[in-house]
Amino acid sequence: MTTTTWLKMFAWIGALALAATSALATPSAPARRPLTVEQGRFILDGKPTLLISGEMHYPRIPRAYWHARLKMAKAMGLNAITAYVFWNVHEPAPGHYDFSGQNDVAEFVRTAQAEGLYVILRPGPYVCAEWDLGGLPAWLLKDRTAMLRSRDPKFLTPATRWLHRLGEELAPLQYANGGPIVAVQVENEYGSFDSDRAYMEDIHRALVDAGFGQSLLYTADSADNMKKGSLPELPAAVNLGTGDAQEEFAKVRRLRPQGPYMSGEYWDGWFDHWGERHHVSDAKKEAADIAWMIGQGYSLSLYMFHGGTSFGWMSGANSGGNGYEPTVTSYDYDVGLDESGRPTAKYFLFRDTIAKATGTSPPPVPAIPPPQSLGAVALPESASLWNNLPAPVLSHDLKTMEGLDQSHGYILYRTTLTGGGDLAIDGLHDYASIYVDGKTVGTLDRRLKSAHLTIAARAGSVLDILVENMGRINFTKAIREERKGIVGRVTLDGVALHDWKIHTLPLDDAANFHYTKEPCTAAPCFYRGHFDAAKSGDAAADTFLDMQGWNKGFVWLNGNPLGRHWNIGPQRTLYVPGAWLKPDANELIVFDRDGVAHAQATLRDTPVLDAPSAASAH
Repeated sequence: MTTTTWLKMFAWIGALALAATSALATPSAPARRPLTVEQGRFILDGKPTLLISGEMHYPRIPRAYWHARLKMAKAMGLNAITAYVFWNVHEPAPGHYDFSGQNDVAEFVRTAQAEGLYVILRPGPYVCAEWDLGGLPAWLLKDRTAMLRSRDPKFLTPATRWLHRLGEELAPLQYANGGPIVAVQVENEYGSFDSDRAYMEDIHRALVDAGFGQSLLYTADSADNMKKGSLPELPAAVNLGTGDAQEEFAKVRRLRPQGPYMSGEYWDGWFDHWGERHHVSDAKKEAADIAWMIGQGYSLSLYMFHGGTSFGWMSGANSGGNGYEPTVTSYDYDVGLDESGRPTAKYFLFRDTIAKATGTSPPPVPAIPPPQSLGAVALPESASLWNNLPAPVLSHDLKTMEGLDQSHGYILYRTTLTGGGDLAIDGLHDYASIYVDGKTVGTLDRRLKSAHLTIAARAGSVLDILVENMGRINFTKAIREERKGIVGRVTLDGVALHDWKIHTLPLDDAANFHYTKEPCTAAPCFYRGHFDAAKSGDAAADTFLDMQGWNKGFVWLNGNPLGRHWNIGPQRTLYVPGAWLKPDANELIVFDRDGVAHAQATLRDTPVLDAPSAASAH
């Protein structure tokens, strides 16, 4: 290649970067020409455009912090934000939609625009994202014949209805209408799931009919799955990990020589499973990949830019070679912004890399107040689960959570025994605490493939099986069978048990249980305490709840579900947003399966996401 050719190439790449920056200057302008593809390049308003994006998820970030997190994205040098839409948070029951408060995705998109960022929208309907059932509503599983992510009308009809309803919220916010949405993804990594082109065309058509045809529609898969998951008429982005950029894009160039080229997900971090190690990735390799992609004129989206927290019950699970692998509550991901939205060393490395590669200077990095330490919080009030059971459902056979219109939490199965023996649970999803006459006799764990327990009992003894939903699998065809509770049968010495009292325990009302100041002597137990934030710290500053000394359960703060805790690690602290604190009388509730002798937790100023892992459950 001649010197003149090289100079022309670098001038073209520089023009891309400058066009991206100048085009970004006023994304709130009235209707303009939408993002298109011409000669293998992204064109926006007639100019070559390089999208340098990062993923953020609105349910994983307290609404009060959306502006601050998006400012940090702009200050790192990003000109776009990529966002999944989570169907299951918006349609918790068929036909009942929620776009309010934390679920106001349209406001999140408008906030991105206000901060000078384009939006790449990923509405699914399936999104994966280490989120319960990959974002699909649990009620889809009530009908055991339903085939998720297929042309089965029992899936496709509600999915199409959902996308049309989402269009009412977001289609007006497309770039052609003066909004920030420039691209919309069709389904999500479908090539890793199946190869049904007709189904992909159905979803494509549903998005167009929902009003999203004014944006650039595209698909995204790994290079090896791109043929199965893409549509010939749409651009195809590639998803890839640390150190793989050059090799994976070489595959894409062979598959799609016409371009355009974009990494729809560049995995610059990773997520954690309970009982495993905390993941940390190679920032220098990632910076080199980013520099190379921008240097080639390829667009990219960092997955993640800011992970946040899978608050509540929403963390999902995988079904890898080791079987069932539930994901922790934290979605820190070891990326540019940590779980609480603070810049990491990786943030500043990426910021410098992007600035150098594009020849532009990002805005200053905003200052963020430091987290606070509020010290120990006593929880002197307690309530036994056994004293707060709802009315049961009577059933000859076992029923799953979904069969009883329950999405999350726990479910209790109770029956009467004729004696002891070998208790076996076929299809435990996911973790069972087993009691005979109110006394704990053992646990069974889907992760460990444990299914048998020898129990001592007499005729007339009461058997209780408390099953925890640890998060639905969010990847592979296993999602089609991912019902919760006991999905098979329970036997004693090979004989099936029947005539159950089934208590659904979504635990949406733990604050309304009957608490006393007496010690809880019959676990599982709820513990409640109150603390003032203003007297010992800053009521508006973030903090982290250290669960050292506790066993397994769940935590609420002022009615907000913070998430799961489990002493097998690696996560030991739960993120407490300052925006959810009050100056005084903050209510903290901890549910613990085994109960504790000293009900106390500590609010500290640093997270612990890498606590030692145990080989098995406690």
